Amino acid sequence: MTARDRGETASDLFTRRDRAEDTTGRDVLSVTELTQQIKKDLETSFHGIWVAGEISNLSRPNSGHVYLTLKDEKTQLSGVIWRSAAARLRFELKDGLAVVVHGDITVYPPRGAYQIIVKRVMPRGMGALQLAFLQMKDKLEKEGLFAPEHKRPLPFIPRRIGIVTSPSGAAIRDILKQISRRFPGAQVLLYPALVQGKQAAEEIAGGIHALNEYGGLDVMIVGRGGGSIEDLWAFNEEVVARAIFSSQVPVISAVGHEVDVTISDLVADARALTPTAAGEMAVPDRAELTRHLDLLQEHLRQSLVNKVDVARARLQSLAQATVLRRPLEAVRTLQQGLDERFEDLRRTSGQWLAILRERMAAIAGRLESLSPLKVLARGYSITIRPDGTVVRKATQVSAGDTLKTRLSEGAFTSTVESILTEDG
Repeated sequence: MTARDRGETASDLFTRRDRAEDTTGRDVLSVTELTQQIKKDLETSFHGIWVAGEISNLSRPNSGHVYLTLKDEKTQLSGVIWRSAAARLRFELKDGLAVVVHGDITVYPPRGAYQIIVKRVMPRGMGALQLAFLQMKDKLEKEGLFAPEHKRPLPFIPRRIGIVTSPSGAAIRDILKQISRRFPGAQVLLYPALVQGKQAAEEIAGGIHALNEYGGLDVMIVGRGGGSIEDLWAFNEEVVARAIFSSQVPVISAVGHEVDVTISDLVADARALTPTAAGEMAVPDRAELTRHLDLLQEHLRQSLVNKVDVARARLQSLAQATVLRRPLEAVRTLQQGLDERFEDLRRTSGQWLAILRERMAAIAGRLESLSPLKVLARGYSITIRPDGTVVRKATQVSAGDTLKTRLSEGAFTSTVESILTEDG
């Protein structure tokens, strides 16, 4: 019988030939045989085990698989998460994260190294969904999606309300009941969507976009009734958060009960603790509005009555005033006062004019006594050189100079013949 008939491969022939050449008679295994035996034993003995450690050397190649190393204080273990399992992870893996993994130990034959094939990953100290929530919250908060400046006020009286939720759940009944009770006749547009399951997030986000494109809405309610964190998880998905943030219509998030807080609640313009509360928040109470308007009407009426009473009292007071009963009396009083002031002014001005005349006469007398003409009248004269200089000394003229002499009455010219000193 040939090797082919026995079904042996080339590797089997090589292994058998190696054994045959061993002259010691001992059972010798090839590297492949040993590795396969170890792989078989490990996979049998360490199937479905849980291992705790810290993630390091995390890598994500284009294949979609995830490669990592689990380590503790003394030892490390290589691991791999196949693409199908990685796609089911709710949170993001990163170096330094303490986790508990569930999987099978196997051997990677090309390197002869054992590793764990990870099927499930749980963060240590908290649930996977809780960690995923915190990671998403931290990411979107850093991007500013929760910032107060992005929150828009809700309309006081919306004309049309959009709702994205399940058409068969209790949430839609509670919302419609409150809207109908508080503001009958309000227009409501429902976009039916799954609110739980794998496709829920995409449908919710699609409903938000669709209602924005439809147009004419004043406010939108997005939500569902209560449930576990798994039931509410669609409202923690990034696609829903970004749809709410990009909505042109103000959004009220109404997910679960008062204790439930989702990413949608943090992004929305307003959060209602329950779907019932969302219906109350979306519209005002018409009966309360009517009462308020009645109060305003009464307040306005009373204000007008008060103003009329004040105006009437002022008019009566004015009617009793002297200026209205004897309108010319004030004018005549002012006229009399004006006459008295005019007489005072006339009398005072006459006195001042007399004083001024006396002062002027005194000044004129003094000026007249100092006038050169007054001196000339007493027999003196003034002699002037041709250049207009008054001759005061004999040394100012020379023989032959023509001089002009001014008298009290008239003047004459003369020619100097000689100059006499005081002695001559």
